[in-house]
This record gives sequence, structure tokens and C-alpha cells, in this order.
Amino acid sequence: MCDACPTVSPDANLPDAAPTPEREPFMSNRFIVWFNDYRPEDRPRVGGKNAGLGEMIHADLPVPPGFAVTTDGFETIRNHPRAVEEVRELLAAVEFGDPPGIRRLSRKIRSVIEALPMAADVEESIRSAYAQLCGRCNHDDVPVAVRSSATAEDLPDASFAGQQDTFLWIRGTDSVVEHVKRCWSSLFTDRAMSYRHEMGHDHEVVSMSVAVQQMVDPKSAGVAFTLDPATGDRSQVAIESSWGLGEAVVSGEVTPDNFLVDKVILEIHSRTISPKHAELVMRADGNGVEWHDVTAERQQAPSVSDAELLEITRMAKAAERYFGAPQDVEWAVDRHLPEGRNVVMLQSRPETVWSRKAPRQVSDPGSGFMDSIVSTLLSPVHTRGGVPADDGEA
Repeated sequence: MCDACPTVSPDANLPDAAPTPEREPFMSNRFIVWFNDYRPEDRPRVGGKNAGLGEMIHADLPVPPGFAVTTDGFETIRNHPRAVEEVRELLAAVEFGDPPGIRRLSRKIRSVIEALPMAADVEESIRSAYAQLCGRCNHDDVPVAVRSSATAEDLPDASFAGQQDTFLWIRGTDSVVEHVKRCWSSLFTDRAMSYRHEMGHDHEVVSMSVAVQQMVDPKSAGVAFTLDPATGDRSQVAIESSWGLGEAVVSGEVTPDNFLVDKVILEIHSRTISPKHAELVMRADGNGVEWHDVTAERQQAPSVSDAELLEITRMAKAAERYFGAPQDVEWAVDRHLPEGRNVVMLQSRPETVWSRKAPRQVSDPGSGFMDSIVSTLLSPVHTRGGVPADDGEA
């Protein structure tokens, strides 16, 4: 998908953006990296989530457009003299065996960060980038997701996904600036601090980038693993899906439908359709999201079609080939796009449990010719954009 001319329509009243090849590309700077400008050397400044979005665009996967607010922006807050002193004192007082106490200190640390004024050059960079994104999408205040992208996310020894905050259906420049700051402060949620302590990561070393990305309006959404997370079987793609926004699945708020699809022959091996009583959708006024009851006829209906399942599988396989390792993919089916072009990718990160183990053997030594072919097809392909990767790192 062309980053400058997305086909994703954020709401029913927002027309698809038309291609504008004559428009000059928007340039990245110290505080802003556009996803389509991403280079591997940017990863330390944009975090795992934003790096993955940039890589997916380079892999020609369908990703809604957007930009990263780099860690340089967060460091202007972190290095503020008042923040350094107050936050360090509060962190020194954290007792990790006292969950209520951690929550209280988290609120204090976050209030310190959110009360500090944003540096003028950082704020101007965010405002300018959001205005350019609105121009790309032919909309005065295009709705966006504002997502945290911490520099510790998706390390090989841990998964920090979900430890920081995400804000959906954010509209308007002032609101985007406000929610970037709220993402910065979410580096110090009680769950994030506890997890860093458990994994042995220094609170004062981990930094924060923020993704600002055009929203899609999903009919359904969910996650796909390029292996079976129950067994580690790499011949399967496991897909979880529910109605509405995928955050309902990722957060565990709903019991999703579950599917297993054979990677090689693209055959749906198993289906478990769960009762889905609620969905997370855009508010009627277009500002934020809310829970809705699912109508009776949709509660027991599959939340994705077979054609959509196979397209999700193809995209997940493409991400795995590109990154050279099993992936945990977030996807959505945009309700405003035609079938065949309605599945978009929102994130791809390394699967962090089974991918560190040796692949399961598909066939016994000396088995049949077809088993040998299947085993070869299922071997990891360590390539990145068609070029062999030098380290296999996602």
C-alpha cells in the first residue's frame, strides 16, 4: 500500500484518499520519522512497534500511513530538570511487593510528566506532521491511533507489548499532542514498571517513541500467529478474531473466534466460533471508542469469512518471510473497502515463546519425498526485503 495514498477509510463520511504522485514526499527530521522513510538505523529512536510498521511498508504489506514521534522528543521531557529530580525520587520509593503502592507511585510519576510543558520544537514537529497526514488523507482532522512504542518492546528475552498505553480515534492537533504526552507517561504504568523490574531492565534507560497512524474502521480484527501458540507447530497459522477493534482481542476482554490454517496448502484445519457478546467500536460522534452489544444473529456467526482468513494467512506468511522469524501479527478487516482489498496489517512483532525453540520436526528422517518437500517449505527463510539478513533479527 502506498503510504502517501492510503485506501483505508476511517469513517463512513471520509472518502478514500486519491493518489497524488506529484506531491513531494514528507521529510523526516529529528523528532519525526514517517513510516515510509524508516531505515534500520532508526530503530533505536522509534522502538519496536514503529520499526515494524516501517519494515512492513518496505515489504509492500498494506499498512495505514503515519509517523513516529522519536525518542528524542521523549528525552526532552525526561531530561527536564524537574522531571529528573522528581521521577528519580519516586522510582527510588517503589516497593515492588506492594501493588497498591506501585499504582499510587505510577499515578504520581505520570502526573509529573504530563504536567511538564512540551518543548516548542517537539510540539511544532508533531503539529506539522499531523497536518501533513490530514492532507494525505484528504481530511481536516483525520482520526488516528496514538500508540506507545517503547525501545524495550519485543526484545528476544521478553515481550513488553501491552505494557504501555494506546489511544484510538483521536482527532485534532491539540488532542494528538495531548495523547503523545500521555503515551510518554505510560512508560511508567504500574504494569510496565513491574514488568521491567521482573525482567531486569533499567527504568531510566528504556525510552519511548509514539506512533501516530491513520485509523481504520474495522468490521472485525484480531491477531495471527505464524505458528500454533499451543504447540509451536510452524506448519499452521493461528488466527484469533472478533467483531470491532482488535484491542478487544489483544486485551482479553472478549473470547475470540479461533482458526488454524495450513501454511502450505492454505486449508482451514479447525474453527472454533465463540459467543461474542460485545464489540469495541467508534463512538457515534467520531471521538473515541465505546463498547456495544453484539446483535443476537452476529454473536454466534464467524467474525471473518474464509476468503478473509486466507488473506490474513498470506499476509502473516509474507511478514514471517520478510522478518525471517515467527511473527505475532495484528490485522483488521476495514468495513469500507471491497473484499480482496479489505484486510490491512496494523503491527507485526516477533513471537517470543516458541520462536526461541528449535522448529518441530515435520517428518522422520528417511520419510517420503513429499514429506521432504513440506519440511523444506516450512524451514525459516532469513530474508529481509529479498536480501539475506545478516543476523536473522526481526
